[in-house]
Amino acid sequence: MDICVFGSSSEQIDRIYLDSAVHLGKSLAKKGHGVIYGAGKYGIMGAVARGAASENGKLVGVTPRFFDELEVISDICTELIYTETMRERKAIMEDRADAFIICAGGMGTFEEFFEVLTLKQLNRHSKAIIVYNLNGYYDPMIAMMENAVQEKFMSGDCSRLFSVARSEDEVFEQLESYVPFSYNKYDFLDWSKEEQNG
Repeated sequence: MDICVFGSSSEQIDRIYLDSAVHLGKSLAKKGHGVIYGAGKYGIMGAVARGAASENGKLVGVTPRFFDELEVISDICTELIYTETMRERKAIMEDRADAFIICAGGMGTFEEFFEVLTLKQLNRHSKAIIVYNLNGYYDPMIAMMENAVQEKFMSGDCSRLFSVARSEDEVFEQLESYVPFSYNKYDFLDWSKEEQNG
């Protein structure tokens, strides 16, 4: 499979996140998976890429051209795709990926996660989305989503659209045992019609 990995571009984060990302990249390549990522050479993005490259893995980087000016694009990609916009970048990554792993990250990673999650909610894809919750980094976000369910802004079924892994072993267990889940965001409309007609 070609696995899209989202994650931080920061080098200021705790070393445990960077080291685990290198190991994840190595493991993906050893298992024969290609890596699709944002083509950055820093942070978790760069660490995953270095790990995959060290095992001669397929490494597809996708980046807007304006990042060239910032000199943050990795030179170890086996395929480098330039786009004109961030929106186009995400679309290519989403289309080419067979599954998504969400590593620790900031604003960009949050956006990427919620975009692929929203698209899955709307039945635009049925690919695995695995939140790699190392060190409990995503605990507050998961709690926020649970609160949204309790307040009825989200259906409880939304929690079945992604899985949470606390270790690399769990990431691969969930990836290998994944069964697509079909979800209709607008089921409540059918219920409302039945109540009106009943």
